[in-house]
Amino acid sequence: MDTENLSIDSTCVKVHESSNGGKKAKNKAVGRTKGGLNTKIHAIVDGLGNPVAFLLSPGNDNDSTHAIELMEKTDIAGGNLLGDKAYGTKDILAYIQKHGATVVIPPKSNTKEPWPVDYFLYKERHLVECFFQKIKWFRRVATRYDKLDVSFLAFVYMAAIMIWLL
Repeated sequence: MDTENLSIDSTCVKVHESSNGGKKAKNKAVGRTKGGLNTKIHAIVDGLGNPVAFLLSPGNDNDSTHAIELMEKTDIAGGNLLGDKAYGTKDILAYIQKHGATVVIPPKSNTKEPWPVDYFLYKERHLVECFFQKIKWFRRVATRYDKLDVSFLAFVYMAAIMIWLL
């Protein structure tokens, strides 16, 4: 595992109509968006594009609301954390710097105090996008058929293991 460069991002997964039944839970990771019901898979991948940590959230949640919770699942110290502009909040930047990692997140265009970014290193963020493309080869991940978050997340882990072994 190459923890020098860690990339963070999320992707939306369409929820199949038959999967939204079952026990209604307050914390069920299904949210309504313009495109219908969605679940978001948040992930951190290492410098080789291998998965490090996962988290599920409703599809209508912002990426930045779950970033710190996801980063707590892995050791980010001493490396570079690459993310898109959605992760450029003060809380996330403070968390990354507090844990001894380098921020490689471009500031939004309306940021009052923009920070410097190594755009050459930022290009490595494509690894997380490539990982999401690979994980969506598995039909059960590309469209969520599972009613329970636990069983869906278990299959996401199984798909990640298959990708890791390839």
